[in-house]
Amino acid sequence: MIKHIISHRGNTNGENKQTENSPEVVSSLLEKGIHCEIDVWKIFDKYYLGHDEPKYKVTENYLKNDKLWCHAKNLSALESMLNKNIHCFWHETDKFTVTSNGFIWTFPGQEVNDNSVIVHKQNDWKNKYNCFAVCTDYI
Repeated sequence: MIKHIISHRGNTNGENKQTENSPEVVSSLLEKGIHCEIDVWKIFDKYYLGHDEPKYKVTENYLKNDKLWCHAKNLSALESMLNKNIHCFWHETDKFTVTSNGFIWTFPGQEVNDNSVIVHKQNDWKNKYNCFAVCTDYI
């Protein structure tokens, strides 16, 4: 049974390049108790959100939220978040990677177990998986 639904970059009704990783959008979901996967960069001791580039400046305190799943986009972000106990992970096209809290972040189409978070960005994820969480663009 799925315990959590994770919004992929703050998306809730399909991919939205204009608002994904926006701190305002992500914060509104967090306030509703919805977990979010976000893309995090660290440039010159500052944190930023953004998928392809650092776009939105955020604070370290912003990232210290137990409902955030921080995808490190550069080594500086990964190293810093690990040192500051911010829930994070790094991956590109790996089938599996382990988050800093011990969850198995799982690439689309791979097998899952009770500790897996499967990335399934389409709207047909319901009743497909028996895992810890699904990360999707459709909440």
